[in-house]
Amino acid sequence: MRILIAGILGAVVMFIWTSVAHVMTPLATTGLSPIPNEGPVVAALHDSIGSKQGLYFYPWMDMKDPNAMAKQAETFKTKPHGILIYNPPGSPDMTMRMMISEIAKEAVLTLIAALLLAQTLLAGYLSRVGFVSLIGVAGALTTNVSYWIWYSFPTNYTLAYTFIDFFGYVVAGLVIAAIVKPRPA
Repeated sequence: MRILIAGILGAVVMFIWTSVAHVMTPLATTGLSPIPNEGPVVAALHDSIGSKQGLYFYPWMDMKDPNAMAKQAETFKTKPHGILIYNPPGSPDMTMRMMISEIAKEAVLTLIAALLLAQTLLAGYLSRVGFVSLIGVAGALTTNVSYWIWYSFPTNYTLAYTFIDFFGYVVAGLVIAAIVKPRPA
């Protein structure tokens, strides 16, 4: 029961932290830039993609083609490339479903952290906080750094989001470590 309580309370503080980070600090927009001459670009996207929401990679390469990588390398020399998340007009902004999904994700993460912490013999409070924080390092680096490596996400964006994720585990760890203590021998 203490693992469940620790996980839920950890999720609450993690959710509060990520909300503060996204709404009250510049971290959420670090590394993002406006598109110069946005109007024609957005119009061209809408004309091309229409109402098909999705994640797009351009220029597209057919992975069935044995020469795909060589063709892509040649294309990259003369044409722009990247990834694009496209949401058509009328797509929802921030919805209650999204907020619930976010806190549910954080509950899964903090329940895993609490469960792993319960398997240790770490006696000191700070060592238990450190343990949960190290889980956060792994989680924060997993996706953020890969996007920086493979998709050229800006370094400052990567650092900001790595910090947001990591610090979420730190604040959750402060709560989880207070509740999940080693069992007496």
